[in-house]
Amino acid sequence: MVRRTKVEAQETRQRLLDAAEVLFQSQGVSQTTLQQIAQHAGATRGAIYWHFKDKADLFNAMMDRVTLPLEAAVQQVAKDGSMDGVERMMVEALKLMTTDPQMRRVFEVATHKVEYTHDMQSVHRRHLDARNECVVDFEKAMVAEARSSRIKLPIPAAQAAQGLHALINGLIQNWLLDPEAFDLVSTGRRTFRVYLAGLGFGKSEPGCG
Repeated sequence: MVRRTKVEAQETRQRLLDAAEVLFQSQGVSQTTLQQIAQHAGATRGAIYWHFKDKADLFNAMMDRVTLPLEAAVQQVAKDGSMDGVERMMVEALKLMTTDPQMRRVFEVATHKVEYTHDMQSVHRRHLDARNECVVDFEKAMVAEARSSRIKLPIPAAQAAQGLHALINGLIQNWLLDPEAFDLVSTGRRTFRVYLAGLGFGKSEPGCG
């Protein structure tokens, strides 16, 4: 009986997160109430407060479902110290963005449908922490690759890592605005390689003619 109760509670939690994804995407985060999420999930408002402290806590849990595996992959790449590994990780993430409806929905919410109001400060902090951790991991990989390849970077690795993160993040944000505008995976791969070539890693992509 206890096991069944735990399973049911987990199922309710997942339904609430699913409902939040859909409503946040269609209405925006600020315009979506906890009551609406509960109704969409076929649950009670009390069920939300059983699982989540507030809307920000629910939002962060929604993000964790899709971003934690990506963050773990970036950390592993940093340990390996290979820019080839960073490229493989990035391309896989971009492929998921174009093929996985849930990932696309969550990233659209996170980039275009949320306002960092006072009651969403923990969401803002989580965004910054994830960004900073990713940049640090990129920096570690760059330093390791530069050392093993005996490359002297033209700018500090910390700045190069910031630029790489901005490049990838900017591509995703712009693609989400208009997915028909360009091929996210091929554009991401080519611009990534050109950026690294400018830092002294590998070879640039052939010119456009």
